[in-house]
Amino acid sequence: MSKTILVVAEHRDGALRQVTYEAIQAAALSSAENDQLHVAVIGHQIEGLTESLSSIDAEKIYLIDHSDLQQYHPEAYAAALKQVIDASNPDGIILGHTAIGRDLAPMISAKLDAGQISDVTNIENVDDQVVFIRPIYAGKAFEKKVFQSSPWVVTVRPNNISAADSSGGKAEVENIEYAKPASLRTVIQNVVRKTSGKVDLSEAKIVVSGGRGVKSADGFKPLQELADVLGGAVGASRGACDADYCDYSLQIGQTGKVVTPEVYIACGISGAIQHVAGMSQSKIIVAINKDPEAPIFKIADYGIVGDLFEVVPLLTQEFKKVLG
Repeated sequence: MSKTILVVAEHRDGALRQVTYEAIQAAALSSAENDQLHVAVIGHQIEGLTESLSSIDAEKIYLIDHSDLQQYHPEAYAAALKQVIDASNPDGIILGHTAIGRDLAPMISAKLDAGQISDVTNIENVDDQVVFIRPIYAGKAFEKKVFQSSPWVVTVRPNNISAADSSGGKAEVENIEYAKPASLRTVIQNVVRKTSGKVDLSEAKIVVSGGRGVKSADGFKPLQELADVLGGAVGASRGACDADYCDYSLQIGQTGKVVTPEVYIACGISGAIQHVAGMSQSKIIVAINKDPEAPIFKIADYGIVGDLFEVVPLLTQEFKKVLG
C-alpha cells in the first residue's frame, strides 16, 4: 500500500533553505516506489518559491500565503501546517532540524498524537522497514529507530543528507486559504537578527570558529575575512561568547548550535567536550592553537601549532591566490 510523505519547506529572504532539499531527499529515502511526495510552503508573498520546487519530483505542493505568516509565529504556523496535513493526509512528516523545525515538530506531533524522531542524520531501509539514525551522547554513539505506526514526524539535521536532485518534475500547486486561529496567545512585534556574514551557520559548508584565543572582538576580524574568502560562516565557542567577543548567535557546542560542515577550522579553541559536542561530526577538522597539548588536536584531521593571528592571515592570502 502506497503512502504519502509531507515535507515542510523552510525559506528565508525569499529563497528556499538548503535543508528543504535535504528534507526532500530524506522523504525519498523513506519512500517506496509508488509513494507520493507532498511539500508544504507557508509564509507571505511566497508564490515564487513554487518555481524553485518545480524541478523536484513531487506530486503536490500546498501553498498557504497570508500576511499573518510573514514572520514565523509558532501558533500561527502550527495552525497553517495542520490545515495542510488535513488536506494531504500524510503518513509521515519531515522538517529540518532548525530553530523552526525543532519548534514546530513537537507541536504537530502532539496535535496528531504521532511519534517523533529528532535530529536524524541518516536513513536506511532494512527488511522493508525505514530505519532512522540519530546521534546520542553528544555524538559519541548512534541509535537506530523505527516507527510502529503512522503518522510520524521526523526532523533532519542540516548538512548530513545530500540534497535532492532536480528531476524535471512538475508538481500540482494547491492554494489553501489560511484559517486564522480564534485567538493567539503571543504577538510578534519585532524580529531582531544577530548574525554576521552572508552564510547561515547551520548550513555552511565551511565554518571558521574562534575561541578565547582570539582575545577580543577585533580578533574575529581575520576569521571573518578567511570565512568570506572560503564562502563560509564564522562560529565561536561558548568561552568566546561569555567573554563578549561575539554574539551568542554564533555559539557552537552542547548549549549552542550543532554544525556538520565539510570543513571546520577551529582557531584558538582548546577543545572542551561541550564545544566538541557541537562540531565533532564535521567531515574535516582543522585546528590552529599555540598549545600543542590542546585537546582539540586529538579530534583534528589537520593541526597547526602556532599563533592564529599569524596563521589565519597566511591561510587567507594563500586561499585568495588559489581561488583567484
